[in-house]
Amino acid sequence: MTDLRAWTCQSASTDPGPHAALLDALPTDLRELTAVVRNLVVHYRAGGVELDAERLAEVDLRRLDRRLDADQRRFGAPLAAPRPRAGRVAGCCRDFTLLTVAALRHRGVPARSRVGFVGYFDPGFHSDHVVAEYWDGGRWVLVDAELDPATDRPFDPVDVPQSVGGFRSAARVWTDHRRGLIDGARIERYGLAPETPFRGAWYVHNYVLLELAHRRRDELLLWDSWGAMAQGPDGVPAPELVDEVAGLLLAADSGDAAAERELADRYAADPRLHPGPRVRSFSPTGIFGWTELDPAPDRTR
Repeated sequence: MTDLRAWTCQSASTDPGPHAALLDALPTDLRELTAVVRNLVVHYRAGGVELDAERLAEVDLRRLDRRLDADQRRFGAPLAAPRPRAGRVAGCCRDFTLLTVAALRHRGVPARSRVGFVGYFDPGFHSDHVVAEYWDGGRWVLVDAELDPATDRPFDPVDVPQSVGGFRSAARVWTDHRRGLIDGARIERYGLAPETPFRGAWYVHNYVLLELAHRRRDELLLWDSWGAMAQGPDGVPAPELVDEVAGLLLAADSGDAAAERELADRYAADPRLHPGPRVRSFSPTGIFGWTELDPAPDRTR
C-alpha cells in the first residue's frame, strides 16, 4: 500500500494561498461540494456561455489561488453564494477537478487528479477528461465534479466506474492499444472531440505523460507539451518509454508502493518526462508557444 499522506498536501496548483479560509466553509458532503464547484467554474467549450478574449484567457490560469483571485474580484462572496453562469471563471474539466481536489486536501482527505478518457459525453467516442479521486478509507473513488448528480445517468457522478462507458486512465487505454486490444481504427475514437484532429495514438501517448505529471501533483494544463510528447499526428516519438510509464502507473494503481516510488524517481530525474521551467502551450486562446511556469513546482518530492 502506498503512503497516502502525500495526497493530503496541496500542490503548487491546488494551493488556495490567501483564500484558504474560503475553503473552510465548503460542505463535506460530496454532492454538495461538487455543486459549489459547478457554481464557480464554467466550461469554456461546453458551458453555454460566449466568452470574449479577456474571459477566455482565464482557461490558462494554472493555479487555484489565481482562479479564486478572479472569482473574488468579481463577486467577493463565499464560494457557495450563487454565481450567474456567465460570471463563473472559465476553465475545463481540469479546473472542476482542481478545486475538488483542493477542497478535499484542505480537510485532510487524500485526493488527486486522474487523467484519461470517458465514454459518456459523445456517443461512440472517448473524450479526454480529468476527474478527481479520493481515498474513502478503503478504496480510491472517482468523482466527476463537472456532472450534476441530478441528471439521468447510469452511474453516480460521485462514484464514477472505471469501465469503457465510464472513466479509463490514459495508461490503461495506451496499454490496451499496444497489446492490440484497441486497434488502429478504434484508437482514433479517443481524443479531444470526434470533429477535431486531436485524437488517436499520438494523443493518448501524450496523455500518459500528462497522467504521470498529475500523479506527481504537477497538475499541468491539458494543452501543455514537453519532453517526449508528440507535436502532432505524424508520429509517436517515445512509445517504449511511454509503455514503461503506463505499466508503472497501472501497477501503482493496484497498490504497488515500489512502482509509485519508481514513478516519483523517474519523473524527477528524466527531462523527457517532466517540463523544465517552461512548457510549449497550445492554448484554446490561440496563443501557441513557450510559457514559463510560475512557480516551477518542486519535482523532487
